[in-house]
Amino acid sequence: MTNHPNTSPSNATAVAHPNIAFIKYWGNYDDRLRIPVNGSISMNLASLETETSVRFDPALSADRIEINGASATPDAARRVSDHLDIIRQMAGIQTHAEITSRNNFPMGSGIASSASAFAALSLAASTAADLALNLKDLSRLARRGSGSACRSIPGGIAEWHAGTQDNDSYADQFVDEGYWDLVDCLAITSESHKPVGSSEGHLLAITSPLQRLRVTDAPRRIDCCRQAILSRDFEAFSVVVEQDSNLMHSVMSTSQPNLTYWNEITFDVLTATVELRRKGIEACYTLDAGPNVHVITLKSQIRTVERYLKRIIGVLRIVVAPIGTGARLVG
Repeated sequence: MTNHPNTSPSNATAVAHPNIAFIKYWGNYDDRLRIPVNGSISMNLASLETETSVRFDPALSADRIEINGASATPDAARRVSDHLDIIRQMAGIQTHAEITSRNNFPMGSGIASSASAFAALSLAASTAADLALNLKDLSRLARRGSGSACRSIPGGIAEWHAGTQDNDSYADQFVDEGYWDLVDCLAITSESHKPVGSSEGHLLAITSPLQRLRVTDAPRRIDCCRQAILSRDFEAFSVVVEQDSNLMHSVMSTSQPNLTYWNEITFDVLTATVELRRKGIEACYTLDAGPNVHVITLKSQIRTVERYLKRIIGVLRIVVAPIGTGARLVG
């Protein structure tokens, strides 16, 4: 990844999209390096984005971090500064930075805000620090901040190769954004911050008796998902995507302590998605660690799906997101 020609080595702005995983990441092989216990496959969400600006300033005595117009909470600030420390070490600098970040979608509600946040931060900060990272190394860097952020670096549909150490755990593009006209019809059922974040949830995965079974079967599901995408077989795709989502949430619900991210409206959207499929509409559901439901369909059928989901009482709004590009510099 080369620097943007108009960007100063001390200042850069980047945009990245969150992603929705078809084959999920839940549980780490290495918690410190955020190396997952299994690989995963996801698509970037074009309508949703995080824009992050980083300015290294020798006059600063500490990092200054603003998120969505307000000073970052202590926990968020610590996490961002820890990630900047990795970049500072790579660049051989000690300069503090001013970071301004803004999302156009709710944070902490299961829409992968940490994925887009750390993908954008990694690209902006590494560019501002005058590092020239290729896509693999940028994906590895983003992974250190948030595991799923590594999948927001490449565009289109990405595959995260789990690996077992820092240098072989990264995501690359499986197919580009024009390969298949998949669209995410995201039903927002809550914009509240979830009580248990994904980082904490990953630590609990091993306490579920189902986690080992989920992980053991993951290579089969990944292969099924790959083949369904390559052949544009929506029926086969829907089977493996829903199965994988259900498995992850079963692990969550059987962890100690157990985690339940769904609400009553979540169940209504899942039921509606199955009903749509019975009516001959190509639609399937998947959920990350939150109550909001990603209903995947085809571009030709998105209006039908959107109208159907809007009728559900309790759905706050629908966000339509086709497959997005990778992280990019904008200034």
